[in-house]
Amino acid sequence: MGPHPAVAAIRLAVRRVLHDVLTDLTDRPAGHSPIPSGGTPAATAGTLPLVLVACSGGADSMALASALAFEAPKLGIRAGGITVDHGLQAGSDLRAAEVVTRMTALRLDPVESVSVRVGRDGGPEAAARDARYAALDEAADRLGAAAVLLGHTRDDQAETVLLGLARGSGIRSLSGMPEVSGGPGGPGRSHRYRRPFLQIDRQTARKACMVQSLPVWDDPHNIDPAYTRSRLRHEGLPALEKALGKGVVEALARTAQLSRDDADALDSWAADAEAGVRDEDGRLECAKLYALPPAVRRRVLRRAVVAAGSPAGSLFARHIEEVDRLITGWRGQGAINLPGRVEAQRQGGRLVIRQG
Repeated sequence: MGPHPAVAAIRLAVRRVLHDVLTDLTDRPAGHSPIPSGGTPAATAGTLPLVLVACSGGADSMALASALAFEAPKLGIRAGGITVDHGLQAGSDLRAAEVVTRMTALRLDPVESVSVRVGRDGGPEAAARDARYAALDEAADRLGAAAVLLGHTRDDQAETVLLGLARGSGIRSLSGMPEVSGGPGGPGRSHRYRRPFLQIDRQTARKACMVQSLPVWDDPHNIDPAYTRSRLRHEGLPALEKALGKGVVEALARTAQLSRDDADALDSWAADAEAGVRDEDGRLECAKLYALPPAVRRRVLRRAVVAAGSPAGSLFARHIEEVDRLITGWRGQGAINLPGRVEAQRQGGRLVIRQG
């Protein structure tokens, strides 16, 4: 008799991602892969590739940790775990220590708890996320991990799409979270983060924990109405399902994938078009920019603004719209001030973007 369907689902999702990790390692240039040149892991633990799971102790990440612990040894992969203590609640250090104990019981090794200091930039949710990813990047670099698995589910994806829609930031914000994403750059980081559960709903992950008798911790922040995502989860999505019927989460997740495909195509188009709208000195020519489709032109402008030093995370659609008006609604207006002390100005038919 096989495992419970929920357990089978999470294990299959993780198995597929681990196969992808091994393929990426095998295809990586010499000197950047823990896999020996023969294409299969060596027999000694020191040369086996390491995959980490980011585990908060909640149902999603505990289900992911259990599936990784089960599947990784069969593929010659070491499985470890990291829990991040944000220090935002009394006793958070004790909670982190408990999560370490639970991951150790699953026979994950190495297992670590990392404490972070959460700042204030961008609001509490964004600040906690930035601190968490910085800690995960540091741990992955230090331990030489080939990948870090994240427990985001299809429900999380649906919430992300709705949040992007509310911001009005364009099709990229409707793309949700990618199945594969990178760290801040450098060899081996372009495919660091993997999200095996984006096609699995939250209830399946919780059920998998229950049938395996895995203890889980429900973060009180997840039901705190002070947080936007919490309100969306407990008020917004249920209201949408009541008005539109079941299937809203699945439809939003499908929208994310379709939007991602479209956004990737437009980004590629913009990258190819950028060279053709610059003069021999590398300056952007306004007449050639005007001739581009708006979706492509705005992507070219965004790429140029980020290249000039504007932080991508602080650059919103309204900023690019202001720069775009220097091309499409030119009336002699002055320079546009952008995040990161970057300035965009039209001069003699050229668009000059530079850091002040």
